[in-house]
Amino acid sequence: MSSSETNKSDEVPTLLVKDSNGSALLCFLEQLIPIENKEYALLTPVDTPVSLFLLKEEGDPELVETISSSEPILAVADVVLQEHDLTLVRSAVTLTVTGELDEPDPDELEEEDAEDDSETYELLVSFRVKDDEYGLYIPLDPFFVVGELVDGQAVLVEGKEFDRIQPLLENEIEDREFNQ
Repeated sequence: MSSSETNKSDEVPTLLVKDSNGSALLCFLEQLIPIENKEYALLTPVDTPVSLFLLKEEGDPELVETISSSEPILAVADVVLQEHDLTLVRSAVTLTVTGELDEPDPDELEEEDAEDDSETYELLVSFRVKDDEYGLYIPLDPFFVVGELVDGQAVLVEGKEFDRIQPLLENEIEDREFNQ
């Protein structure tokens, strides 16, 4: 954990958010947003979120949208990450990685951004499973999670409810930023 992450964990409260399957993700509480007489929490994962991509010889990597936590691909990813003293966590919402990650070099990121504006992920590790190559990528943009506070617990806002509430949350956040 970097010193900035250590400082953040000392200052920002955390909440455990659970999805409809009972999976949990420990998150930092970024903002509380009241909408329609309900309290919503804008959260960011404590551990580093990662996305799984299928790497192709030709063309862009393809995001693997749905993967079960018992998928054999993840068992291989576990082994590869252990070689780097990292651990893959099958969390609610996203896969996460715990352990000491190197901070990206800001100069390197600026050079990459200049070359390709669509580059929003950084490759963490790649590995082969049978005849396919996969990569775990770290999103470079902030990864936000929305939870509804119910009886002091954070419940992940998912599916149609998320689709309905997302524009309301975005409007509220924009209003707050505009009025600062």
